Amino acid sequence: MKSIILVGGSGQRLWPLSRDLYPKPFLKLHGTKNFLQNTFELASSVVAPKNIITITNIKHSSDTELQLKELYKSPVVISEPIAKNTAGAVASALTYLKDEKDEILIFIPCDFTIEDKEVFIQTVQKAKDLAKDGYICAVGTKPTFPETGYGYIKAGSKLKKGRKIDQFKEKPSLETAKKYLKNGNYFWNCGIYIAKKSVLIDAFEKYAPDVISGMNKSMFDENKKIKYSFYENIPSVSIDYAVIEKAENLAMVELETKWFDFGSWKSVYDNSEKDSKGNVLRGNVVTNGVKNSFVYSQKELVAVSGMDNTVVIETEDAILVCDKKEAQNINKLVKILKEKQNEVTSIHKTVFRPWGFYTCLNGGDGWMSKIITVSAGHKLSLQSHNHRSEHWVVLEGTASVILEGNQYQLEKRQSIDIPLGAKHSLQNNTRSPLKILEVQKGDYISEDDIIRYEDIYGRVK
Repeated sequence: MKSIILVGGSGQRLWPLSRDLYPKPFLKLHGTKNFLQNTFELASSVVAPKNIITITNIKHSSDTELQLKELYKSPVVISEPIAKNTAGAVASALTYLKDEKDEILIFIPCDFTIEDKEVFIQTVQKAKDLAKDGYICAVGTKPTFPETGYGYIKAGSKLKKGRKIDQFKEKPSLETAKKYLKNGNYFWNCGIYIAKKSVLIDAFEKYAPDVISGMNKSMFDENKKIKYSFYENIPSVSIDYAVIEKAENLAMVELETKWFDFGSWKSVYDNSEKDSKGNVLRGNVVTNGVKNSFVYSQKELVAVSGMDNTVVIETEDAILVCDKKEAQNINKLVKILKEKQNEVTSIHKTVFRPWGFYTCLNGGDGWMSKIITVSAGHKLSLQSHNHRSEHWVVLEGTASVILEGNQYQLEKRQSIDIPLGAKHSLQNNTRSPLKILEVQKGDYISEDDIIRYEDIYGRVK
């Protein structure tokens, strides 16, 4: 058995904490690990880590690999050149594994947590037995309240290890969700599917040939990146709509433990521990007369008074305030921001890297200022820039700088200029964090203006 982890998202539904370049799988909202790492550990409970394949967009592949390397030294990460929804991702994984026809595969998205891992293992075992009999098996869980933001499964007749599926239901209205809850035969769809690879390939060829047609081993380069020519013209469609909902050999196993989905700020609230007033308060927050609300502060003091059923999210560069019932519609707000070409939908002011992080302070036409924090014992890649020069000032710690083959040791308040096109690197050889002020100047200021020559984190192929 092999596991395929689907890492995606446009960073919209949990905006402003999630962004286009920092989507939900990288967030830590439940425990000390992010959703991606939690999912990898969950998958590792049913397959060996070497049998886990993670597929993501090329713009997230480096971060995905770095996050997974904290758990396993050599993760397998497939990179899509453009986003084509989950059907394209699943078809690509099937093509990558095409030589192993009878292999049972489990597909797991990166947007939930499960309370009891042992129950998950038992559930997967039941699903494997159904998959051996030729079923495409979904995992469902009993609804505990009338949720309108989840898809549902209508369960049919009983099987030895599960139930047949009568129908998939899209996100319902509140009245319909209440009927589903009362009926007892409707389950939340966890988005986890288990089936033989050959069965899934047959289903794609029957129901979604326009997705999988033409895919073959040559679509992957030596670094497991999918070539653009294989992805350019395939439709962007979900695996549920393209294949699963049309298949006839469908079964469901019930996950009999708490399943926490985090698809909106309302669902984060619903799945979090509340105080005596029904509030979930995180960070630097003060409230008065507030009930049934979710208030999150990343940095600044957030003071809220006289509010009910409200979501307030503060980050370094954006604040969201909405009625909790509107939390499912945050993506519409993000769409408006994107139309205004606002960068706040794409990146955070603080961006994490394997060596530490940087925080953007300010910027203008042809310049940008940052605070760069390098963790103890870490090092930036040996690199150069085609469009900008840089000026570094040490604020805290001791900086070891390599510039055009020469090494410099800079103490607090000392500075150095990095000319346009010069090969350079920054290293912290001490046991304390290193902080420097960086001022970039040039005709093009962007994070993609980096040519790497050497990198201890494997970002140079």
